[in-house]
Amino acid sequence: MPGENSKLFTVEGMKKMEEELEYLKTVKRVEVAERIKVARSFGDLSENAEYDAAKNEQAFMEGRIMELETTLRNAQVVTDEEANGDTVTVGSKVVLHDQDRGRDVTYYLVGASESDPIKGRISTESPVGRALFGRSLGDQVDIVVPAGTLHYTIKSVSR
Repeated sequence: MPGENSKLFTVEGMKKMEEELEYLKTVKRVEVAERIKVARSFGDLSENAEYDAAKNEQAFMEGRIMELETTLRNAQVVTDEEANGDTVTVGSKVVLHDQDRGRDVTYYLVGASESDPIKGRISTESPVGRALFGRSLGDQVDIVVPAGTLHYTIKSVSR
């Protein structure tokens, strides 16, 4: 697992964060600044809802920019070349055999900001992701989750 401040990402996840940061800095900042300028022209700022809304949006946006910059500074990208094909890491597609239900489930292990459980993209910080990270083909994995204990066998690991 990554260090305390380091976060693991796929190449795709890193690219999406970089694109969002660029958009916020180059497009969204200009839009919000223009809204603030227009709202100021309405007069009295003490009772100007448009001005308050634009300033709140600006604060939220600047907070997101700082969050993205910090995350990117501490990010560690796991490339296909760095990943061992038999060991589960960020970017791995893992097919598990659910021993209790007798069926297979497939997960893609991704960084926390990339997770989308509905699409089978689980974070390395989730209970299942933490339990799978670093495990190998053929391993038996018992995972404690809020609903109970899951019993899996790792059937395949790929990129």
